[in-house]
Amino acid sequence: MSDFDSASVEAEIRAEFAAYEEALSENDVSALSAFFWEDQRAVRLGPDGGLYGHDRIRAFRRGRDVTDIARTLFEVRVTALGPDTGVATCEYRRGGAGKRGAQTQVWKKFPEGWRIVSAHVSLQS
Repeated sequence: MSDFDSASVEAEIRAEFAAYEEALSENDVSALSAFFWEDQRAVRLGPDGGLYGHDRIRAFRRGRDVTDIARTLFEVRVTALGPDTGVATCEYRRGGAGKRGAQTQVWKKFPEGWRIVSAHVSLQS
């Protein structure tokens, strides 16, 4: 048996995940950077390789191509692993090119709020 309210934790992460998606759709670089753990151990793996550390993740956001940023999510899943840790996964389809992709985010609750400590994004070539 778990000693935490998994439904509450999942709801909190789901709300953060939705806010992240909104920032992504608007290419709000400042907000997107703030969702990631501000630490050199933060990781974002993507189709073009890995970004290690918050500074590199923020730099990627500032310079990325956003011509086909709109996407539709499906199979969104959130799993609480503890009172302050969880995983969000989804699949998506890009609006313009129609390419399919997937993402996984590991979320951790810090005193300043929920942050992504590790993310993995894939996209069809």
